[in-house]
Amino acid sequence: MAEFRVFAAVMALFGCCLSASLAQAEGFDSDYEELVWEEIQPQLPAAPKASALLPFFVSASTDNRFFVDGDSISVGSDGVVRYTLVVISAAGVRNVSYEGVRCESGERRLYAFGRNDGSWSKARGNAWARIKDSSLNRQHAALYNEYFCPIGIVVNDAEEARMALRAGGHPSLPRRN
Repeated sequence: MAEFRVFAAVMALFGCCLSASLAQAEGFDSDYEELVWEEIQPQLPAAPKASALLPFFVSASTDNRFFVDGDSISVGSDGVVRYTLVVISAAGVRNVSYEGVRCESGERRLYAFGRNDGSWSKARGNAWARIKDSSLNRQHAALYNEYFCPIGIVVNDAEEARMALRAGGHPSLPRRN
């Protein structure tokens, strides 16, 4: 009978510890779920100036030339690097877009397209999308991997992003040959 009482006491103690652990775990889950990422409202920049365009390498597989307007780069408190992308085709056609890269999730978002008069047109398909690394259209992957989010971590500020673009890649990454 004494053994049974000892066993019952141990089981009661185990039950109390388990209840306390479950209560803490429930509190952890609810605290964790309350930490929801929220995007700040982006402000459209001025139209890009040729003097502020910073070229970057995308791939040897494309004849397009790629630039980021250095004056438009911002790093938001939400962890999003926003910038104006300028793509010039081999035929001289120029496409301008205002975009964002979210380093934490590896996603990109298109906010607006630049018009010839320097104004912006809101992008219709502006949801966050996973960044894909293909051989031809890899400008977003290049910006994410090599300039704005080295090893998946957002740059500290716009100047760090500009320095990475000027250097041909973020200094924390191995150099290309």
